[in-house]
Amino acid sequence: MKKILACLVAAGLFALAGAGIAFAQEEAAHEAEPTHFPIHKPKQEDWSFAGPFGKYDKGQLQRGLKVYKEVCAACHSMNLVPFRTLGELGYSDAQVKAFAAEYTVQDGPNADGEMFERPGIPSDYFPSPFPNKEAAAAANGGAVPPDFSLIAKARGVERGFPTFVFDIFTQYAENGPDYIHSLLTGYDEQPPAGMEIAEGTHYNPYFIAGKSLAMAKPLSDDQVTYDDGSPQTVDQYARDVTAFLMWAAEPHLETRKQTGFGVMVFLVLFAGLVYLTKRKVWADIPH
Repeated sequence: MKKILACLVAAGLFALAGAGIAFAQEEAAHEAEPTHFPIHKPKQEDWSFAGPFGKYDKGQLQRGLKVYKEVCAACHSMNLVPFRTLGELGYSDAQVKAFAAEYTVQDGPNADGEMFERPGIPSDYFPSPFPNKEAAAAANGGAVPPDFSLIAKARGVERGFPTFVFDIFTQYAENGPDYIHSLLTGYDEQPPAGMEIAEGTHYNPYFIAGKSLAMAKPLSDDQVTYDDGSPQTVDQYARDVTAFLMWAAEPHLETRKQTGFGVMVFLVLFAGLVYLTKRKVWADIPH
């Protein structure tokens, strides 16, 4: 009888221990799952185009174009960016024509009513690598790669209160570029123990829409050869292509800032003249 009771007690303790372990594992797995996205906020970087007097670095934009062409263009289009605007990056007309001719563009219909393909010309836009969204999704595990024309302005993480209050005075508007750079350089981090990642996706704590995304790590060291001696690292590639995407989204940024500064100077001078006029008009009138 005592042996039976001992066995029952041992079995009960074993069951309780197993339940405790299972509960602990479930709690650990639950704690490993994120409750907000992105898991890590983007790192604030130092950009040449930041601030009220920021300007684009044309050398960086040219490197970014090279990264886009050799890496990103295999999946992502820029349907709103014409080749002719590349002249703003410092390229000559002949270089722009040669660059556009490297692409094949569908045109037509011709005299027979049929569509045909021809080399690109400066007035054409960066073509999509896929004929339609269905083909793009089929080639990328069901996810359609987004167009890059406005990605630097369309993507961004809200900084929340009270940070956005200070952003008003510092004129911080680089949350999109900061997000893109952090995303491109955030693939090396490993998911916490217990976090489940969907099959066919890749963990990235900076992804704004979930804990993982369909796009694999796109950049690696020495992947793109630079002609100006710049570092051929993932961080440098990410910085350069991000700057290029910011230019693609807002090519007139420098003009806008210069115009804004001129308007502010005018308003200050105008306010001063109005004040002096008021003093002059009301100087001899008792009040």
